[in-house]
Amino acid sequence: MGNDWTERTKLVHAGARRSQYGEMSEAIFLTQGFVYPDAETAEARFIEAGEDEFIYARYGNPTVRMFEERMAALEGAEDAFATASGMAAVNAALFSQLRAGDHVVSAKALFGSCLFIVENLLPRFGVDVTFVEGTDLEAWQAAVRSNTKVFFLETMSNPTLEVIDIAGVARISKAAGACLVVDNVFATPIFQRSFALGADVVIYSATKHIDGQGRCLGGIVIGSRDFIRNTLEGYLKHTGGALSPFNAWVMLKGLETLDLRCRAQAASAAMLAEALVGHEKLNRVIYPGLPQHPQAELVRRQMETGGTMIAVDLKGGKTAAFRFLNALKIFLISNNLGDAKSLVTHPATTTHQRLSQTQRDSLGITDGLVRISVGLEGPQDLISDILSALDVGN
Repeated sequence: MGNDWTERTKLVHAGARRSQYGEMSEAIFLTQGFVYPDAETAEARFIEAGEDEFIYARYGNPTVRMFEERMAALEGAEDAFATASGMAAVNAALFSQLRAGDHVVSAKALFGSCLFIVENLLPRFGVDVTFVEGTDLEAWQAAVRSNTKVFFLETMSNPTLEVIDIAGVARISKAAGACLVVDNVFATPIFQRSFALGADVVIYSATKHIDGQGRCLGGIVIGSRDFIRNTLEGYLKHTGGALSPFNAWVMLKGLETLDLRCRAQAASAAMLAEALVGHEKLNRVIYPGLPQHPQAELVRRQMETGGTMIAVDLKGGKTAAFRFLNALKIFLISNNLGDAKSLVTHPATTTHQRLSQTQRDSLGITDGLVRISVGLEGPQDLISDILSALDVGN
C-alpha cells in the first residue's frame, strides 16, 4: 500500500496499523510479551511468526514494527530492524555479518563511538580493519583484499562534514563482493537516497533528526529482507538491542514532521553559513552547501541540500572556542544534533576527545573547531547570536 506516495505522505502514513478501536494516533503496545490462544499456536509462531504475529518484545512489537516499516518505505528498502540506539544499530550491522579472519575497509573520519567499534572492538574478535581517506576512491580500491567483507563509512563525516562519493565506493565494494554499510545520519533520509546510490545497508541514529526534539534514544538498520531477516535479526534478537515501544512511538511522531523540520533547518543552515564566510574571527566555515566546500560538486550530485550541520574553526584555538560557546544565548551546548533547538559542541573535548592528537590532526579536528547543529529558531536570531558571540573578547 502506498508505493506511489510522495515522501511526506509516507512519513505520516506508511506502516500504520490500527486496532479494533480505530485509534487516530498509532497505539503504544507497552508489553514485554504476547499470549497465544493455544499451545499449537505458540509452537507454530516460534517456528515462523507471521507478519502481524509477535512473540516477545526483544524480537518485535507492533509499535516498533510500524516504525520499521515507515523507515523502510521512506528509504525505498525492503525491510528494517529498529534498535535501542544509533550505536546499537552500528554494532549490529557490522558484527552480525563479520567473523574472525574477515577484513573491513573503513573511512577514517568517523564519530568517536563508531571509531571505537571499528578500531578497538572488531580487531579483538579477529577482524582486520584498514582505514582509508574516505574521499579518495583509489584508496578504497587499493585497500581491497580477497577476504574483504564490509565497506563502512559515514556519508557525511562527523564533525568536519566531509562528503563521500557513495556511488563511487559502491562500485568498488560490489566488484569486491563486499557489503557497503553507510551511516547516513548527518545527510538525513530527506536529503540523500543512499540505496539509490548503491549502499547495501543504511544506518540511522533515530535519536537525531528522526526524533528531532531531544526526547528518546533509538536507532535503525535498513536493508534487503534477506539481510535484515537472515543476517541481522538473529544477532539482535539474542543480544538484546531492542527498541522500546514507547521510544518507537516517539519516533513515529517525529517522522510525521521530519521533512518539514529538516527543510527549515537546512534553509537556516545555508543562511548562517553564508553569513559567516569570511568572518575575521574564523579560519574556515565548513558547510556542504557552500561552493567552497571541498566536495561541492559531489554534494550537488548526491544531496538535495547542504544539510543542517555547520562546522567553524575559530582563530585562537580552544580558548577562543570556549569563549565563543560560553557567550551564545540561543544555541545550547550539547553533543546531540538534529534537534529542533540549535546546538553547539567542541569535538576535540567532547565527541572526539578520546582520539590522539595525531588522529585529530589527520581528521582536521582542531582545537578551534566547533560543530553547529541548526534548529528551528528564526534564522536571523541565530545569525545575530553567532555574530555577537564571535565579537566577545574584542
